Amino acid sequence: MISPLVLKSIGFFYRGHNVTCPIINRSYRKFLPYGRVNPRPNALCPDSLSLERHRLLWLFLKEETNFFSEKLKVLHIAPEQCFLNKFEERHGENYITGDIESPLAKVKMDIHDIPLEENTFDVAICNHVMEHVDDDIRAMGEIRRVLKPGGWAIIQVPFFPPLPDKTFEDFSIIDPKEREKVFGQDDHVRLYGKDYPERLASVGFKVREDDYVKRISEEKIRKYALPSEEIIYYCVK
Repeated sequence: MISPLVLKSIGFFYRGHNVTCPIINRSYRKFLPYGRVNPRPNALCPDSLSLERHRLLWLFLKEETNFFSEKLKVLHIAPEQCFLNKFEERHGENYITGDIESPLAKVKMDIHDIPLEENTFDVAICNHVMEHVDDDIRAMGEIRRVLKPGGWAIIQVPFFPPLPDKTFEDFSIIDPKEREKVFGQDDHVRLYGKDYPERLASVGFKVREDDYVKRISEEKIRKYALPSEEIIYYCVK
């Protein structure tokens, strides 16, 4: 993994006018490739460290929610570095980050048993975490528990086509190579299927599957190098 400082140095030579990271409003000739096996071209912003999904989520929060127009109590689980400073600037001490091991987080916590009071947060953000945890249904329920009534969460997971009808998990698979073959990555413990929104709804969330990227112009998709397919799961307590 290349260090952020090295990436920033590389980024200087990538500056241009073809693509822009909306998080830091900085433009480049192109973004860096990113991916474990088959790196995706034009994916990683060298300065913010945003990927396609992060830039899409930023635009969604800005254009479709009250995230940047109001001061909110926010829980950010497994916080991505590209968002940290901007979210902190906006929400200050009401912006709480949590993770079981990340040094970036303010609160050390296990998502299966969040050590925070119920009905506390207006918003929770949790991206690409559920595929790693032992009991995703319990974790989803914990996120809902700490939200205020009417509060909302965005809970994203990776999908690997072709999508199965039902989410598949088998905890007897522990070999990293076998996990990568079955689940798409060696540290994943399940492969999500078309029933993902049903899993979210099973803990009491009202789930909206928002195809936001389909409402964005092709010009904007190219400008920000956004994913062509990404449902945003907007979950309301």
